[in-house]
Amino acid sequence: MNKQAGIFKNSKRLVIKIGSRIIASKGSGLNKERIEQLAEEIVHLKENGIEVVLVSSGAILAGMEKLGLKERPKTMPLKQAAAAVGQSQLMWIYEKTFEAHHLPVAQILLTSEDLANRKRFLNSRNTFFTLFEHNVIPIVNENDTVSIEEIKFGDNDHLAALVTNLVDAQLLIILTDVDGLFTSDPRKDPDAKLLPYVEEISAEIEKTAIDSGTLEGTGGMSSKVKAAQKVGVYGVPTLLLNGTRPGILIRALAGEPAGTLFNLKSEKLNSRKHWIAFSIKSKGEIYLDKGAAEALQHKGKSLLPSGIRGVKGTFMAGDAVTCLNPDGKEIAKGLVNYPAKEIDQIKGIKTSDIEAVLGYKFSDEVIHRNNLVILE
Repeated sequence: MNKQAGIFKNSKRLVIKIGSRIIASKGSGLNKERIEQLAEEIVHLKENGIEVVLVSSGAILAGMEKLGLKERPKTMPLKQAAAAVGQSQLMWIYEKTFEAHHLPVAQILLTSEDLANRKRFLNSRNTFFTLFEHNVIPIVNENDTVSIEEIKFGDNDHLAALVTNLVDAQLLIILTDVDGLFTSDPRKDPDAKLLPYVEEISAEIEKTAIDSGTLEGTGGMSSKVKAAQKVGVYGVPTLLLNGTRPGILIRALAGEPAGTLFNLKSEKLNSRKHWIAFSIKSKGEIYLDKGAAEALQHKGKSLLPSGIRGVKGTFMAGDAVTCLNPDGKEIAKGLVNYPAKEIDQIKGIKTSDIEAVLGYKFSDEVIHRNNLVILE
């Protein structure tokens, strides 16, 4: 059994991200034939006891075709309009396609706020698990019509990585229009070589991804490598495949060498710390002295007020903030026990003096170690 087959053997829940160019194109809209081919492969996986979540791009391209737009919308209202028109068409085709195989589907539209709020995160998680129990295929997309920031900055590679953590999937598969990660852009360099197995996302790997250019849609190769990095610290591998090749899912999961497998060797985060690291946006910054930075990074300590030199931003207790060392480098992220104004008041003092300064003491720690993630 090769390395790839061994990893996939126990993968019983997958998140499959489908890129725009796999199922849609400018001027032609959605490619119904390709969606049907993918559905047959997914049905095969389901018949073999594998639960599947689809994160599908393509709504905006589908909407462009319906609205008669020749170029990708540049204004926010037009992007949102195209997403609204295209999303209903995208789901209609998925529903009809899987209906032919007697499989129901469910549309789930998410925003970053849905995953940043812990209660909504857990509610979403319970919804997915209930859908699995009823043999329903969840089809996920960003809620583009209401989430301006998601359209402007987001991409479905990032969303797929967060959903992988959300549903406790054992494998993330990203379907794109190239055969995997190459040493350079294979569309420009005939000598480019496929990297079949990646254990570490080095600076060289990151540069290779950037140099590979962008694909149609909002994400490029760089965003796919970042997605692999996000799920890698949760202990989940990522398989990057050419989704334009019929049967690629079945062949790859059967162990046939294909694409690029990211199986990162790094310290693994539990679900809660992964949520802190990637699902919540930082509301501010805390500047540390040398001793505090050392205690956090290398001694497994909580953050105490004595090691804080300064505070930036407006945030409340329970919000996520980023911790910076004296050189200005981001070294940690965590949930604070005090608001910014109060942290500014107690910075540099001993824990025994917190109550005298604030009039109360909620905790000795500004950030408890259980709510702190070290950033590499």
